[in-house]
Amino acid sequence: MAIPRAQRQRAIVDLLREHSPLSHEEVSARLAASGYQVSRATVSQDLDQIGAVKVKRGSKLGYSLPDQIADRDRSGTRLRRIFAEWVQSINTAGNMIVVRTPPGSAGLVCLALDQAKLPEIVGTIAGDDTLFIAVRSGLPVEPLAQRLRDFVDGA
Repeated sequence: MAIPRAQRQRAIVDLLREHSPLSHEEVSARLAASGYQVSRATVSQDLDQIGAVKVKRGSKLGYSLPDQIADRDRSGTRLRRIFAEWVQSINTAGNMIVVRTPPGSAGLVCLALDQAKLPEIVGTIAGDDTLFIAVRSGLPVEPLAQRLRDFVDGA
């Protein structure tokens, strides 16, 4: 008998709350140890649907829940660290800033940027490896873009 998706996703949330970050393989193994028989694709869909994001803590890359990331450190130091670790390039287009990251990392960068509540930013949109930042009307885009580039360069 198949276990309902909501029950399985609740189990994943509980695992991430207790042991975050966990790799995809660790989530799958812990689910299997708890009696869930799921494919890699199902685990991927579940992680996506619960909003889990890839994070890097030290040398460990895995999934965490967004609220776990938010609770750790809301300072500018955190934003600088995330930009330095995850951002590959920053370009401008009109009143937008386009940020490129490794695949699967744009959500993490977007969350950190949103939590920083920079006054120049109206909103953000993240895909898999690209983040769009909308700058307030009437404000020049390049100063903010340069500030973000400085985070990447460690300045």
